[in-house]
Parts: sequence; C-alpha cells; structure tokens
Amino acid sequence: MNADYPELALLVGGEWRSAGGRETLPVRNPATGEVIARLPAASVGDLDDALERAQRAADPWRATTAYDRYRMLRRAAELLRVRAPEIGRATTMEQGKPVAEATAEAVSAADIFDWFAEEGRRAYGRIVPSRVPGGRDLVLRQPVGPVAAFTPWNFPITIPARKLAAALAAGCPVILKPAEETPATGLALARALVDAGLPDGVLSVVFGRPAEVSEHLIRSDAVRKVTFTGSTAVGKRIARLAADGVKRATLELGGHAPVLVFDDADAETVARRAVASKFRNAGQICIAPTRFLIQEGVYERFVRAMADEISRLRMGDGLDASTTLGPLAHERRPAAVAALVDDAVDRGARIVTGGGEAPGPGYFWHPTLLAEVDPAARIMREEPFGPVALAVPFADTDEALRLANALPYGLASYAFTDSRSRAREVSERIEAGMLAINHFRLVGPETPFGGVKESGYGSEGGSEGIEDFLHSKLVSEA
Repeated sequence: MNADYPELALLVGGEWRSAGGRETLPVRNPATGEVIARLPAASVGDLDDALERAQRAADPWRATTAYDRYRMLRRAAELLRVRAPEIGRATTMEQGKPVAEATAEAVSAADIFDWFAEEGRRAYGRIVPSRVPGGRDLVLRQPVGPVAAFTPWNFPITIPARKLAAALAAGCPVILKPAEETPATGLALARALVDAGLPDGVLSVVFGRPAEVSEHLIRSDAVRKVTFTGSTAVGKRIARLAADGVKRATLELGGHAPVLVFDDADAETVARRAVASKFRNAGQICIAPTRFLIQEGVYERFVRAMADEISRLRMGDGLDASTTLGPLAHERRPAAVAALVDDAVDRGARIVTGGGEAPGPGYFWHPTLLAEVDPAARIMREEPFGPVALAVPFADTDEALRLANALPYGLASYAFTDSRSRAREVSERIEAGMLAINHFRLVGPETPFGGVKESGYGSEGGSEGIEDFLHSKLVSEA
C-alpha cells in the first residue's frame, strides 16, 4: 500500500464508510503495476441505503433555492482549485497520465462547477399566451429526481463533474459510481462538495462490481434518470435497463474520430498539433483524433512531420515532471492495442514509428503511427483507445467523407482546410456530434458534448447539459 495515496471509502447519505467487513478491490498504479490501495465495494445494503437517502433528499434539495445551490457549487469549485495539485497527484498514481495533465483536469472540473452553478439560476420556465380570455398557461421546469451516474477511468474528475454539476444545479440528488480503477479522484470531487455544505443524502459515491451495481441502481424505482459514459456495448445494456423503467438516459459512448486534412492545409503544422492532441492521456480519450485521412498531395509530408513530432514524446511515470506520455490505464490495454496493431500490419499497414509494448514494469506502449492502413482493418473500425494514430490517403472530398462516415460511431471529428466552402460542406455532411475546423479543441463547459449514431444520445456541457435533468410541467389556469 502507498502512504502517499488517499484513504478510500464509500460515501452513503453523508456517511463515510470504510472497508471494514466489506469486499475490497485492488487499485493499481499503472506505471508500476503495484497495488497501492484496497477499495471497499458497496454491499447491497450500502446501495439500498444510498437509494433511500437519495429519495429522502429529493424534495428538500428540489426546494433549495437555485441561488443556494449556486453558492454551494461555487464553493466546491474554489475548493477544487485549491486542492488541484494533490488531486492531480492522486489521479496520476491511479490512472497514469502526466501530473500536469491531471492537475489541469482538476482545475477544469472547477470551471465546470462554475458554469453549471450559473446555469441552475437560469433554468427558466415560460408563460404561454392562453387562448382563453383571462387564462394563463405556465411551463415550469422541475428536477426529474434522483440520478444514477456512471463514469469511466480516462477522465476521472471532469466527466463526473459534468454529470454532478448539472444534476445538482437542476435540483437532483445523485448516486455516483466512478470507475474502480480511479476511485480517489472521484472521492476528491465528493469531498469538495461535502466540505462546501452539500446536505447529507444529496450525493452518494459507491463502488463495486460494475454490472451488479449498475443493475441494482437502475432497476430501483427511486432512480428517475441515468447518465453513463463508457463503451458502446455497455451503453446499450444501460439503455435497456433504463428503458425497462421508462427512465431518461444520457449516453456518451465510444468514438473513433476522423481527421480530414486537405491539400490546402499546412500539413506540417497540422501534424505537430495533432501529436499533442492524439497522444494526450496516452490516446485514451473518446474524442482523440485517430483516423487521419490525408489528401494525397500532402500525405507523405504529413506522415513524415507526424513521425518526427512523435519522436519528441517522452514516455515514463506520470509523476516525473518531464514525462509527456504516461502508461495505459490498466493491464488489459496493452494486449488489446497489440491485437489491433497486429491485425493492421497483417493487412498491409506500414509501421512508421512505435508499434510495440515497452518492456519493464507498468503498462506502457510505444507511441505508434501506422500508414497506408486498410480501411477494412479492425483498428479502422474499432477504437484503439491507446497511443496509436492511423494515416490513410484520400483523393477528393467525397472519398474523405465516405471514409469518415463509414463507421457506426459519430462523436468527434476534425477537418483542416483553407477553403471556406469546403469547411461548410464538411460541416453539413460529416456524421458526428462535434466538429472542430482547423483546430483540435472541442471541449469546454460552455459547449455541448455528445454524439450521434452508436456514440450515444443526449448532451453534456453547455446550456444543453442541464436539460435532461429537468422536465417541463404545464400549469394551465382559467
């Protein structure tokens, strides 16, 4: 066990519950493979207590003024900023990303809290002109009720922050199940809210066997809304469970983002910027640019420039300040990435750089660029979720869009061109929930985040982010 790593517990209705008498799960440092802590798993009794407390807290929290909810979220945001360095260190120990990235993520979570604190004060209803003389029709916006939220390990504070901040600002209690691989980060978010004055029962944080916990929570009559970020396969299971209870669901699922680079773009500049975006968090990002579709006239220049920039990455333990590429998050990832790379090479792909697992302790994979990848290769159809970029040439706009839209996913996409008309055409024809033109920055508290097709439905972030935690009630007065 590691003395520098935070103590782990469950949060159930305002009570911190330790491992005593409970099953525990190992938490590993992916840079070393060592167990750094044991995580208590929630019993059925713990889950039932969390559900009961959320149900009891629903009416008082709904009755709390939007201004008072705003003040609590803002206080929590300030605590996150103060605690960001220690949170970032814990994130790196359990998830692997460079500590500078992890610390910046904690600060981003504070920005998300600030944004939704304000949005909660602006969840307006409206008055509709009545057809009846002297009548009045009002549309009230009211919280949907207790929420079950499930979040992954790749961004263990910003993803929970989006769900928690929106739900709490809307007046909904939340039962949060963060990833078991990254528990300390999710608990740090909860501690900031508790220390900011969040009433007991409005938030619970539980861990355990994911399938068992999710099914128990979603099937409960107490839960009225489900929000999930994770794989498409699990998302479909979550959607079925929610549908059985006719419960609202927001699903942010897998992606496999295409990057369209046209021959009027500055290929070398795009390649340099692409490396910083693609290999952040070791490529374990649902919106990571991965399928680089490059017009034939600049294809070779782009590949050379990208390989040169990749060679500047420094792989190592995220706690080392000089590290720019940390490990994969858990022991299953290297084998999964290897299977996809091997299949691509068997189908004729050229390894420009990288291509293998790094020796030694931890779950490291050399940053990899594959060129001339067969569109039928598995890695072109399955998200690698690792430090692997794929380069494929195309002839014209129609071919580029055909390749970009060929998958059942549609989360993020990117395009680089100096032509305004081409940019507009891509904007209209790309099948994705998000498109960045001439840059790689897609995410902010102020903008919606979500996909189409098998990348899910519903949005997080922006003014849209609070909508699915509210329902509209018509009150018609004669």
